[in-house]
Amino acid sequence: ERQKPPSTQKPPPEKSQQTSERPSKLPQPPPPITMIPSPPDSSWPDAWLMPPAECTDQKAPNRRSPNVPVTAPQLRSLGISYWHLDPSSHSYPPLAVPWNPQDSPDPHLSQLRDERGYSYADIITVHPDTLPEYEAKVKSFFEEHIHDAEEIRYVLGGSGYFDVRNEEDEWVRIHVKTGDLITLPEGIYHRFTVDEGDCIHAMRLFIGQPVWTPFNRPCEEHESRKWYVREFLEEKEEEVEG
Repeated sequence: ERQKPPSTQKPPPEKSQQTSERPSKLPQPPPPITMIPSPPDSSWPDAWLMPPAECTDQKAPNRRSPNVPVTAPQLRSLGISYWHLDPSSHSYPPLAVPWNPQDSPDPHLSQLRDERGYSYADIITVHPDTLPEYEAKVKSFFEEHIHDAEEIRYVLGGSGYFDVRNEEDEWVRIHVKTGDLITLPEGIYHRFTVDEGDCIHAMRLFIGQPVWTPFNRPCEEHESRKWYVREFLEEKEEEVEG
């Protein structure tokens, strides 16, 4: 008898044993945080020109009449940078000297720290109940001076004023409040005071080892002042002349 050719049909695949357990999902990394942009100009701190007369009440607003506002582009042209974060979502001590910036619970603050190379931080509270010799210290903060490094302040609570000199050597008052993070370039003439609320809870950040030495005006021959004039003032003078 003629043999039948072998069948070309493949046998059905064996059914795999199914278990009731589902494969566990691998942990997913958090979405990357994009580079933190500076807020829109309308969200920058309120700033204005102070009267030319000597300031007799440093905690008062000291606006001109009529008020002369200073815009975000004008502040940037002086070398000032600004961001706004939300400290209310995290817990910070009233005093920590130093405070390790690696301990930051805020991912946005951590990213800003890493992007700008801040390796040191401390946290202070300027208030009559927390700062010995409060009035004397607040008065000393108000001496016009420069630093030989960038000055960084993150306001965790309360409020105060940073005053900086503009290209006309006028005082510009910047009202910083909770959530404001502001940087002043090295060599800029400035001073600081609490406002009439008499309280500010702030973080100070620094690149490398902190050096808080103020150089009181006049210090036109200081290398940091010379650098600031070259970077932010001489260019403007050339533009005006051109």
